[in-house]
Amino acid sequence: MIRERERNGIPGLPMVAVVFGLAALVIWLFVTFVRLAEAGRPYPLLMVGVVLLVGLDLLITRGFFMVAPNEARVLQLFGDYAGTAKQPGLRWANPFYTRKKISIRVRNFESGKLKVNDAEGNPIEIAAVVVWRVVETAEATFEVDDYENYVRVQTESALRNAATSYPYDSHEDAVVSLRGNTAVVADHLQKEVQGRLNKAGVEAIEARISHLAYAPEIAAAMLQRQQAGAIIAARSRIVEGAVGMVEMALQMLSHKGIVTLDEERKAAMVSNLLVVLCGEKGAQPIVNTGTIHQ
Repeated sequence: MIRERERNGIPGLPMVAVVFGLAALVIWLFVTFVRLAEAGRPYPLLMVGVVLLVGLDLLITRGFFMVAPNEARVLQLFGDYAGTAKQPGLRWANPFYTRKKISIRVRNFESGKLKVNDAEGNPIEIAAVVVWRVVETAEATFEVDDYENYVRVQTESALRNAATSYPYDSHEDAVVSLRGNTAVVADHLQKEVQGRLNKAGVEAIEARISHLAYAPEIAAAMLQRQQAGAIIAARSRIVEGAVGMVEMALQMLSHKGIVTLDEERKAAMVSNLLVVLCGEKGAQPIVNTGTIHQ
């Protein structure tokens, strides 16, 4: 595996001065050659020197390159990796280097809507947004063919795998679901994506679900099922609370000695309290004007 090593070259401004100095020298030699030729004393070596200096000046000029903030240039010498320039500004390096520009800015990628089955086998539609950036320019350049396409494909693969690990919805607190535990699912998805992008030198900063719904062909049926499950869960919570309140009422009546009830009266009281507490409508009391037992 090729690891990144930084090679920024040298500052460009001093080399600009060298280029202008060589250009001035070329002009001076050319003028000198013309004057000698007019005086009848041509000196051919001066023209040879002019040609060589012009070639050298052009070669030096080819070594200039610009590096913008949050940008890198991968340098190669005849196919071999030479280093990565990250220091912004005008730089100069070996004129024979080839320089490939890579952005190391933070970027977003939103996957398309994927149709997958959740942990319970229900078909769902899901999409995700991944925030990523290149952190290892050498790996991004040489370890994968196209790192941007690699990010897209591996993100969708990780999203499919994460979606099959959880049910769409759950009414139990201990069960993690795609709809009810978005933070847990997002953390799982981020780790899943990062594990796949390590070899490309890419960091997955954040991953979160951007779209989640049942597939259209079962959406109506699953909505009814979801509503029924919500009603059952609510009823279970109501019954659990009502039983606790009845138990507390009987204990307080017995502890304070307000009234003594036999088992038959306790059963009647429990029945009445459960009807009142679990009923959907408010209770309508009946006033007994007779004896306590009628």
